[in-house]
Amino acid sequence: MSDVFTISVPSKAEYVNVVRLTTSAVASRMGFNIEEIEDIKVAVAEACTNAIKYGNCACEENLENFNIKYCVEYDKMIVEIQDNGKGFCIQDIEEPDLTSPKEGGLGIFIIRSLMDEVDIMSAPEKGTIIKMIKYLGDDI
Repeated sequence: MSDVFTISVPSKAEYVNVVRLTTSAVASRMGFNIEEIEDIKVAVAEACTNAIKYGNCACEENLENFNIKYCVEYDKMIVEIQDNGKGFCIQDIEEPDLTSPKEGGLGIFIIRSLMDEVDIMSAPEKGTIIKMIKYLGDDI
């Protein structure tokens, strides 16, 4: 049995903190520790930032919302960030060169390093969904 709910958020940077607070509250209620909650919040914020930056191709006055879906199960938290942007070819994601880092381009790398499972579904002109899973407990 799981609890599922979705929020729709304006594609504006000032709303990322609202999502971070919501994520923190859900993770806390599930029993994640402070460090795990911080990791989840950072990963979700990175995914939201990508949705805002790359997921909306409309002009500034006509930005679409993006959606965050939370699925709370007894042993894991699943968060999906979905935008309706241009999408991209997932094979084009490059591993960052950490020996000479540049600004930007680390979002997916950060998300993958903080969450237990990450699945990215995207196709040109179809938008993008980033699905992130964090398991409760030390089993994983």
